[in-house]
Amino acid sequence: MFAEQDVTGLPPVKKSGRGGSVREAKTPKTEGTPVTIHQYTDSTRKNLPPAGLAVSDKGIVGEKQRFAYDAHLTPVLRFDESGATDEFTDEAQALLTKVQSEPLTAEEAAILGAALRSGQPWLEWAGKREQPTFDVDPVALHIHERVSAQAILAGARREDVQRDLFADPKLDAAQASQFYRHNVDWSNRLILGDSLQVMTSLSRREALAGQVQMIYLDPPYGIKFSSNWQNEVGKRDVKEKDEDLSREPEMIRAYRDTWTLGVHSYLTYLKQRLLLARELLTDTGSIFVQISDENLHRVRAVMDEVFGPENFIGQIGVQKTGGLSADFLITTVDYLLWYAKERTRAKYRQLYLARTAGDTSLDRYDMVEEHSGVLRRISSEESRAEEIRDGRRLQLTSLESANPTTEFEWFDRVFKQRWKTNAEGLKRLALSERIAIGGEKIRYRRYVADFPVIPITDHWESLQIGTELLYVVQTSSTILQRCMLMCTDPGDLVVDPTCGSGTTALVAEQWGRRWITIDSSRVALAIARQRLLTASFDTYKTRDPQAGVDPNHPLNPKHGFRYRSVPHVTLKSIAQNTSLDPIFAKHEPIIAQRLVALNAVLNGVSDALREKLVAKLIEKLRTKGARNVTDADQRRWLLPGTDKQLIQQQRGGPTATQARDLRDAIPPKAEWREWEVPFDIDADWPTTLQDALTAYREAWRAKMKEVNDCISANAEQEELVDQPEPLRGVVRVSGPFTVESIRPLEESMVGPEHDPSPIGGAPEELGSVFEDPAEEGTRRDVTNAANHIDRMIALLRHDGVRFPNNKHLIFERLDPVDAEFIHAEGSPKDQPERRVAVVIGPEHGAVTGYQVERAKISAYQRGYDEVIFAGFAFDAAAQDRIQEAEAIAESGSGGTHFHMAHIRPDVLMGDLLKGNRAGKKAATAQASQQIFTVFGQPRTHLTEKQGEWTMHMEGVDIYDPVKNSLEGTKADKVAAWFLDTDYDGRTFHICQAFFPDKSAWEKLARALGTSVEESVWQTLSGTQSLPFKAGGRQRVAVKVIDPRGNEVMSVHRLESSH
Repeated sequence: MFAEQDVTGLPPVKKSGRGGSVREAKTPKTEGTPVTIHQYTDSTRKNLPPAGLAVSDKGIVGEKQRFAYDAHLTPVLRFDESGATDEFTDEAQALLTKVQSEPLTAEEAAILGAALRSGQPWLEWAGKREQPTFDVDPVALHIHERVSAQAILAGARREDVQRDLFADPKLDAAQASQFYRHNVDWSNRLILGDSLQVMTSLSRREALAGQVQMIYLDPPYGIKFSSNWQNEVGKRDVKEKDEDLSREPEMIRAYRDTWTLGVHSYLTYLKQRLLLARELLTDTGSIFVQISDENLHRVRAVMDEVFGPENFIGQIGVQKTGGLSADFLITTVDYLLWYAKERTRAKYRQLYLARTAGDTSLDRYDMVEEHSGVLRRISSEESRAEEIRDGRRLQLTSLESANPTTEFEWFDRVFKQRWKTNAEGLKRLALSERIAIGGEKIRYRRYVADFPVIPITDHWESLQIGTELLYVVQTSSTILQRCMLMCTDPGDLVVDPTCGSGTTALVAEQWGRRWITIDSSRVALAIARQRLLTASFDTYKTRDPQAGVDPNHPLNPKHGFRYRSVPHVTLKSIAQNTSLDPIFAKHEPIIAQRLVALNAVLNGVSDALREKLVAKLIEKLRTKGARNVTDADQRRWLLPGTDKQLIQQQRGGPTATQARDLRDAIPPKAEWREWEVPFDIDADWPTTLQDALTAYREAWRAKMKEVNDCISANAEQEELVDQPEPLRGVVRVSGPFTVESIRPLEESMVGPEHDPSPIGGAPEELGSVFEDPAEEGTRRDVTNAANHIDRMIALLRHDGVRFPNNKHLIFERLDPVDAEFIHAEGSPKDQPERRVAVVIGPEHGAVTGYQVERAKISAYQRGYDEVIFAGFAFDAAAQDRIQEAEAIAESGSGGTHFHMAHIRPDVLMGDLLKGNRAGKKAATAQASQQIFTVFGQPRTHLTEKQGEWTMHMEGVDIYDPVKNSLEGTKADKVAAWFLDTDYDGRTFHICQAFFPDKSAWEKLARALGTSVEESVWQTLSGTQSLPFKAGGRQRVAVKVIDPRGNEVMSVHRLESSH
């Protein structure tokens, strides 16, 4: 790890330079703040295909079966999954009736006995027994974006943006195209898609089964569609109006999969994902499921089934900052269910909380030991104080154990107990003054300072999200932090199948864990991406022995962090501490000599003084009360040789009992023994006695200082894994990560004419074709896709397509066509001679670059004049391909024209909307609203100055699914826009990122100080890019994210005037 004195600053800000390359500074150099990241050099991931590369994954089809559901069953606890127990119980009931009138045979008695031995209950719900297995498409994941906060900062500092910052794979040409076969350097992952499909792909296609250390699952709580998802970035309030509901096709499908049959579907949804989660977990791994009290009991029963009740670790109650109103008790607690893959092997790191004033754990510490050695009860004021100025807080705890009873002599008394340590250990405890008499037994003195922290429990209070609440179901980062720190180490892999606003990813970045987060909402991913890009973190010292002094060099957390630790003094650590013995041997003779000298002076004290001292004691008892007469008072005023007759019951005190106790407190011998020596002097004592006691106490304090120092030095050290040692002066940002998504299977993109015939094989193959469930599942997938395509074609025939400027294409005819990836062809009413092809996107997902590329080939071959791609969403690669092809047609060279048309999402929503005519139209094809709308591109243009380029973003024509129209949106109303200054056509590399939310960059700007000019941060919240040099490909891509998370992209070719 580099040392703080070796940290150097960043290269100075180039005030006259421009992004693209580093120029010679024309102004004096100023020191900046170094920036680093975490890099997991010993971890890898599979090489995935880029979204812009037209790679076929034909043939990857999951095996599916048809299952029957009964929505009228109430989830109940049963005893046997087969149902045989029901019949068994009926038979046992009959035998119970029979035994009342006649004896049972041996066989009948055995049946009745077995029935009386109850089995383990299990949770039953509609569809559970009908669906003993489930099948998932092993989809391929494609990389859409490579994101690097470090690269964005490099551009902000006017430096070259190196592609290495994006963790691009380093493979040769042959290996680079062999996807899923080669390992590449690790980068974290933000994935858009259904969590079940994604987790299956991670487990089976990428061999991550048994590699994940922790999974955090926060499934949707509510049955209402609006309560589960946020429909726009920056709009957290969810309402029940139609215009406020999410229109994302992936979200609609996710909701229907989760809540179609109410809690029955929910439990099926959850069990499937829990099974995949268990497969992903390593043997030492853990899973946390966050849930409310509504379904807590059901979810725990399901987790018992999946993980086994023996692997249940705990149920954590999380105090919410506010309560939900209710007819009865206000709900203020959510719950975390914690299960291990294998409880006996689970990784666990204890977390601690600092003791604070008012902490209930301090209530047991009801004694104070003053610096003089006095042991007394704590006062009410002291019990509420942060610290006790004149002493140490402690409690007297038991020394009892299960050991045999033995004797120990102390203070001229013999104690018989079952000691926690042996005689030698007891002697060390006594000489260390770590024991005291409590009642009739010896007790151990445990000080608060012995262990200044307390272990965390299963009740977590006041875990506020704070001011950063960006998402409707955002989880407190403290919850994620505690879970992560308890069961993972730096470098471990964490997966969150319900990403939300990206809190898991942020916490993983902060604590040096690798992460994969998944969500089906584009809004959620847009928020998560922004949070990750604009975050800054403390830099922690690692245990890497090879770490150099370059503060910009990435750190590998896998080596572990250096943590702050606290001493943990225990009875065992003192009793077995042989280092104490030399200290005792050194100091005990000195103390003994001082005691002899003290007693020699004591012999010269007169009886008159003893009587005077007794009078002081009685006066304090009468005026202050017996409670205020301390052990120190008695030792100071009741000297050895005091006449007991001086202490008698008196009116106003002392009472008879008090008088007896005071007489018993007089030392029985004519001299002090070690445990009777006063703690302080009295002004009426002779000077010689005062000096002798002072000398004794000095020797005692010298011994106790060495004893306590030795105890502390030999105490066990507990690492505080939530308090790594920070490296001052170095800012850390998020490491490189990819934005990925699943691609619909090819069978969902082609028409019904391309369904392989079930009798297409040779005669001897017929049996296997008909019997193979995989083939049956494939045909059903194609049938579902065909039904969707047929519905869309019917709607297109009736509605046509709305183009910008209110142009409306009405089809004279539109018929299905037998062509791969072309679904229909027709001709417009006003231009019947023109041939128009239609390509329909997936029912649940985006039109992909692969689908566009394949459709373009067919379109060119068949000589269409125009091609309309109709979809609910278009990924960036698809937009690039369509725009590129249209640009060729518009260039004057002629050829086929290509258009993108949004399908109104309401056709999917059906009964989710209160008055959904579009949804009904999807089934009836009766027009009443416009469904297909062609949308435009971002309104952007480039300017060049002195060989450097600047991108200007003026706005975007965004499709509004509520209004079903193209809305010309101003630039400052978009959620974000990004720039790839050297676009390769395959993956979008975010070289510059812009967020109109001016507060987005505040924390990072504050952390970096003057390393980046103030004007740069203003630019990164604006509509004009930082200047940049042309890349080798001479292509620049602009991607605009609308408030609903949808992406619109355009690509510019650079044509320099120089």
